[in-house]
Amino acid sequence: MENILTESSSFIPDIKISSKQVFGTKKDFRIPAFSKKTSLVPKIDNNYFFDESTTISILSGFSLNKRVLIQGYHGTGKTTHIEQIAARLNWPCIRINLDSHITRGDLVGKDIIKIDKGKQITEFKDGMLPWAIKRPAALVFDEYDAGKPEVMFVIQRILESEGKFTLLDNNEIIDPHPAFRLFATSNTIGQSDNLGIYHGTNQINQGQMDRWNIISVLNYLSPEIETEIVSKKTKMFGKDELDKLKSMIALAGLVRKGFIQGDLTTVLSPRTIINWAENYKIFNDLIFSFKVSFLNKCDETEKPIITEYFQRVFNIDLDKNKKDNLKKK
Repeated sequence: MENILTESSSFIPDIKISSKQVFGTKKDFRIPAFSKKTSLVPKIDNNYFFDESTTISILSGFSLNKRVLIQGYHGTGKTTHIEQIAARLNWPCIRINLDSHITRGDLVGKDIIKIDKGKQITEFKDGMLPWAIKRPAALVFDEYDAGKPEVMFVIQRILESEGKFTLLDNNEIIDPHPAFRLFATSNTIGQSDNLGIYHGTNQINQGQMDRWNIISVLNYLSPEIETEIVSKKTKMFGKDELDKLKSMIALAGLVRKGFIQGDLTTVLSPRTIINWAENYKIFNDLIFSFKVSFLNKCDETEKPIITEYFQRVFNIDLDKNKKDNLKKK
């Protein structure tokens, strides 16, 4: 285990960086950071775009030890936003997805049986939560609104900024490490899913929601910024290539609108746009690359809607194209 990940409180941020120079914020803040990188520090994406309000919210979490919740639709880059800030601060980052398989024992810990000097003994092993609390790390709860009620009540114990974590299972009271930080991302804002877009999300106790110091909303990128980012990532800079990208992103806008309205269950995320653009470069076929990147993973009942969107943007009838190909065969 690397030194900076030990439980010693001596490992704390030892430098400060400029928020304006590093993240492009309008106002300049001095943000604490680590001078050394560890294996738990995310890799830097040099093409990542930092949303102003979300960036300031997350930086407040790191700088002032505020509990920050980022809410937004699928594909807006909520978790990535936190990780990319952590990457530039050299702050170790641990991500836990609160899906239905995460139990109270996974978070808190449990007794395990081990052999010591030829004898079988029972020993308590820390779960993910006490392990992270003792270390200089940013803990990110992904899909926060999908957590089970018994799991959420465990998390509530650490939402106080300087709150101690009482580990009854091991008769222990844990003081959080001075550089421990807590973040979460969610698709809803704690009121469950009234539109039927995100199945499996739960209503969150209002007392727990009130314990989050900052709640930021992250929306989809503007078409201009998304075009610039995808262009840099895929190295598509020619006029024809940029025109194609703009049309791809225009189609993504229609799909996302349909997703928000509840007409579609699959969203055309920026990551999928990048896959589509890269596959287009490989196959030099707009329709085939679209199918293998996105359309083939969509529900059959929703494909007519997406086909209509595609025709609206590219003036190409996917159904007619499919029939023409069958005739040729």
